[in-house]
Amino acid sequence: MYGIEVDALRSDLQFGARIRGLTHEALGEEAVRARLQELFEEHGLLVFEELAPTPSMQVDLSTIFGPLKDHPSNATPRAGQGEHLGLIEMRHEPDSPGAIRLGDEVLASWLPWHFDHCYNDALNRGGVLRALEIPPEGGRTGFVDGIALYEALSPDLRERIEGETILYAMDVFLGNLRFGRPEGFESIAENPVATSVMAEYASRPRAMHPAVWTRASGEKVLHVSPWMAKGIVGREDAEGDALLDEVARAIFRAAESLSYFHVWKHDQMVI
Repeated sequence: MYGIEVDALRSDLQFGARIRGLTHEALGEEAVRARLQELFEEHGLLVFEELAPTPSMQVDLSTIFGPLKDHPSNATPRAGQGEHLGLIEMRHEPDSPGAIRLGDEVLASWLPWHFDHCYNDALNRGGVLRALEIPPEGGRTGFVDGIALYEALSPDLRERIEGETILYAMDVFLGNLRFGRPEGFESIAENPVATSVMAEYASRPRAMHPAVWTRASGEKVLHVSPWMAKGIVGREDAEGDALLDEVARAIFRAAESLSYFHVWKHDQMVI
């Protein structure tokens, strides 16, 4: 099958796989597409290595895992003048405004734990990522498994959060992070580009997503995004906020040992 090799991402993780030997040509083979679908369902995170990635290959790989979905925000910059549906560019120039303090470090850019499009009712199944430019320091992308996060919660906290629905809104100002806010965290300067993104969503209703859902194979998944969370449906009070903050802090603690941080190379793509 085109010489595709599959290895565990890391021996101590219960998710993730590395794949080598994939070519653009192989993406047209039904057997290859079926195998990649199986691997994604099994591992949740696939790191494709030793590629010659292009925008077309990134989009064609995406079609294996479901129909293409355009980004819900029109204010988010598209890559390639929109010639590839759903392909956007996330960029931070070294001297552009926006910085945060995290403990003793000042970082040009940083994002808290989240799941993509939480502020939108229609979620995407996954996203294919690649790096065009790699900073000399940092620039990592972190991933953590929702099944492992659910198992890491105390039985009491699982019982209290299961069955709850979380409210989300487009809010990319990091200074507004409410739940699970790290110790020593400070937003020094917000990126002004974020203003146009938030303005687009100012009049839209908030999105709602269950805090816990169950896979077809039976595993329960904790699916809470500390970033952009605004409260618990029907419990927007001190007690509900305290519960959501407790869950968010549990996610941050558990992620210290359960997460995988990808250090980018130019010959890789990740879903």
